Parts: sequence; C-alpha cells; structure tokens
Amino acid sequence: MIQSIPRGRVASYGEIAARAGLPRRARLVGRVLREADASLALPWHRVVRADGCLAFAPGSVAFIEQRRRLSREGVEMAGRRVDLRRFGWQRDLDAELWAPTDA
Repeated sequence: MIQSIPRGRVASYGEIAARAGLPRRARLVGRVLREADASLALPWHRVVRADGCLAFAPGSVAFIEQRRRLSREGVEMAGRRVDLRRFGWQRDLDAELWAPTDA
C-alpha cells in the first residue's frame, strides 16, 4: 500500500490503514513504518498525519529528512503542513482517472 503512493503525493496513516482493510488502525501503520527493514525502501516520507502535518517533532532529524524528501518531489509545505487538497493521494479512483488536470 505505501509503495503505491505516487511520487509528489502524500497519504495519511489512517488512509493507508483503511486501504489495507484495517480502518482506525493508523497507529499500526506508523509502527510498521518505524519497524520496517530499511532494505524495503518504503517511501515513508509520503505518509503524514490526517491533518497534513508531519508526525515528527519540528527540527528533529526525521522531520528535516521528511521535509527534504517531499520538497525534492515537488510537495510544498506551509510550516509543517502539506495541503492535502493539492498533494493528497486521491481516494476516489474516478476522480483520479477523469478529473481535469491543472495544466
């Protein structure tokens, strides 16, 4: 599921849990990411809180690294928040396929 988040998009921990068939298990997603073997190369930086904020403490090494990786993919942030309307992973397949693009 996490590997499916496209470059330049983010998804919330809760959204990942729901897509995995585990609604209301957002904390489990966080734990899985924290304990996952680095060799899996999961795009952990594309997972944020439901309000669009990074889950790490501002100024921490993890916060700085996540922000850097998102920026490199074109995801803009205001403070510690990602605009989910603009950069959120579409939850609706019809909207993803048929919605007009911002060209």
